[in-house]
Amino acid sequence: MTRIVIIGGGIAGLSAAARLSNDADVTLLEGETALAYHASGRSAALIEQNYGAPSVQALNRASVDYLTHENGGVLSPRGLMIVARDHEESAFRADVESLDLSDISVAEAAAMVPVLNTDDIRYAAYHADAQDIDTDQLLQGFARRAKRNGGTIHLDEKVVSITRDNGIWQISTRDAEHHCDLLVNAAGAWADEVAKLAGVAPMGIVPHRRSMARIAAPGGHDVSQWPLFFGVGESWYAKPDAGALLVSPADEDPVEPHDAWADDLTLAEGLARYQEVVTIEVTRPLASWAGLRSFAPDRSLVLGPDPDAPAFIWCAGQGGYGFQTAPAASQLLADLVFDRPSGLSADAINALKPDRFR
Repeated sequence: MTRIVIIGGGIAGLSAAARLSNDADVTLLEGETALAYHASGRSAALIEQNYGAPSVQALNRASVDYLTHENGGVLSPRGLMIVARDHEESAFRADVESLDLSDISVAEAAAMVPVLNTDDIRYAAYHADAQDIDTDQLLQGFARRAKRNGGTIHLDEKVVSITRDNGIWQISTRDAEHHCDLLVNAAGAWADEVAKLAGVAPMGIVPHRRSMARIAAPGGHDVSQWPLFFGVGESWYAKPDAGALLVSPADEDPVEPHDAWADDLTLAEGLARYQEVVTIEVTRPLASWAGLRSFAPDRSLVLGPDPDAPAFIWCAGQGGYGFQTAPAASQLLADLVFDRPSGLSADAINALKPDRFR
């Protein structure tokens, strides 16, 4: 049976383990002491099918059925709303067209989010079909499937070296050695670093920091039914979360891979942009943090065997789309690894395979 080692225990690695373990002996290595520690544990957790490049949208659409039905379903209604001021009309129109939103009145927007400053907001649009994702349930579902199929998951096993001899990969961690026929790189922000360790040319995947603040529910409102709402050009967004509100400047600052933390100045600027369109003053955040969204140069995922090293499998470049694309992305990965037909279009597949960068 084919032996596969997966490096990375976030949503990319766990979903890959679940799919690949149907046909192979799978071992997953995670360098932290918990799964989904980095980007996957710091996600806004929303699916909007019209979000991302065309190839990402294809994965979004192909993932909806799994997210809706598998393991009882992991989706719940949320909705997505954009608001804009008078001088932002052209950017507002561009966003409405890009995301296929429907114009609504300012009064309708304020009915959904009563803290909006209706004296300043001139435009609003909405899409009801954006949905929250129960990320823990999705992660655990993939992990359970991998284990049921005989896969093993190892925590606190940071990879320190990778070599290949006589067609076999040898992966050394701080405390163990692992051998496999195929190596899957699902290392998120560290994907290019893992490729270099393995002697494979990197893909140009760059981590970008995204900061987040958790603030008290504005004015004591019940925010549970509010949509995610944001400014033009995704200059900030706010999303209800467990009785509070998450507010992000939607920053994308390129950084080296690391355990990310929020940039205070960037976070303050984002909170100020949010403050401009609401009537309740923002006080000190309850908490703040950051995650890393890692993008390939064309901002599409990188899925499948490396054309120059076919035993090295890419499962990287998820950016901010990891959870919403995971069911379809992991299925495509397995189809490419085992040379099976895919339900995705040829154009979508070609836009996702690593061949496009060689």
